[in-house]
Amino acid sequence: MSATDTYRDAGVDTAAGDRAVELMKAAVSATHGPEVRGGVGGFAGLFDASALTAYRAPLLATSTDGVGTKIALAQAIDRHDTIGQDLVGMVVDDIVVVGATPLFMTDYIACGRVVPERIASIVTGIARACEATGTALVGGETAEHPGLMAPDDYDVAGAATGVVEADAVLGAERVLDGDVVLALESSGLHSNGFSLVRHILASRGIGLTDHSDDLGGVVAEVLLEPTRLYTAPLLDALGDERSAGAIHSLSHVTGGGIAANLARVLPRGSWVEVDRSTWSPAPVFRALSELAGTSLESSEGTWNLGIGFFAVVDAARASAVAEVLTAGGIPTWAVGTVATSSRDLTGFEQGAKGVDGGAVRLVGSFAG
Repeated sequence: MSATDTYRDAGVDTAAGDRAVELMKAAVSATHGPEVRGGVGGFAGLFDASALTAYRAPLLATSTDGVGTKIALAQAIDRHDTIGQDLVGMVVDDIVVVGATPLFMTDYIACGRVVPERIASIVTGIARACEATGTALVGGETAEHPGLMAPDDYDVAGAATGVVEADAVLGAERVLDGDVVLALESSGLHSNGFSLVRHILASRGIGLTDHSDDLGGVVAEVLLEPTRLYTAPLLDALGDERSAGAIHSLSHVTGGGIAANLARVLPRGSWVEVDRSTWSPAPVFRALSELAGTSLESSEGTWNLGIGFFAVVDAARASAVAEVLTAGGIPTWAVGTVATSSRDLTGFEQGAKGVDGGAVRLVGSFAG
C-alpha cells in the first residue's frame, strides 16, 4: 500500500461521518425518554421494554419503508430537512393502522459521499417527526458508497416497532355492514407517485428548479410539502372517550392509490362506493393533471388526491370520530358506507397487495 492508498482516497471519509453524528446528536437525543438506554452512537440501540409487562397480550408491530424518488426534489434544490418527516410518515403511520403505539425507530442512509451538514439535516428531520409521533429514534447508519452512487446521491430508509394489545388490533375482521368510511385529509402528494410527477414535468420541459405558474412557485419547493403525520391524532382518537372503540379499521393511502388501499382493510364480501363529490382535490393535483393532459380520475391509483388515511368506523359514532380527528388538526369527512349485500362488482378494485379484502370504487365527480 502506498502512502496515498487510504480509505479516504477510496472515497470513504469516516471523519465526515463522525462530524455528521455530532451535528445530529441533539435532535436524536430529544426523542429519547427514560426507556432508551445507552444514548447515541452504540452498535445497537437499547430500549427498556419493561412497560410491556403491563399489557395482557402485547403484540409487536413493525414496518419498514423509504421515500422513493421524492429525494430527487430535495437534491435539486439542496434542501433536505423535510425528507425525514416523509420517512417517518411512511414508516410510523403504517404501524398505527393496526392500532399500535410506536416505540422506536432506526434509519439507514446510503450516499455517494458524506456531507455532514446534509446528513444531519436529514436525520434532524427524522428526529423531529419521531418526537411528534412519540417514537424514540434509537439508532441509524450512514454508509458511503463511492463508485456505486454519485457523490451527491443518497437514499434513505427506516424501520419502526410498536405495540398493541392482541384484543385491540384493528382490521377488516372488525368491520360491520353499515360502517361509515371517513377520509382524513392529506397535506399533498406525501411520498408516492413522484415517478409519475417527474415524468410529467420532464415531458413538458419543466425543470425541478423552474418557477411554474401552474404550481404556484418553484417546482421542487412546492412538491416537497412534507407528508402529514397521522399517528398522534389517531392514537388520541383511539383513546378519546367520545370515539374509543368506534374505529374498526384504518388504511394508510400510499402506493396503489385510493381504492386499493381501502380495499385492503375491508372484509371479503363487502363493498364501498367512495363519493368523489365529498371533497375537492388540492390545487397541486389539479395542476399536475392539467400539465399531463389527463383527468384527476386517471391518477386515483397513483396519487392520494387529498385523502391520506381512511378510518372505517361505527355508524352511530362516525360524527364523533370525525370531530375528534378534525379537532386534532386533521380535517375529516364521510365518503361512503360499507355494504355486504350482493351486487355486481364490475369496475370495483377488489383487494390489493396480496390481501383478499373488500371491493371499492370511486363514483361521481369531484367537488369544484
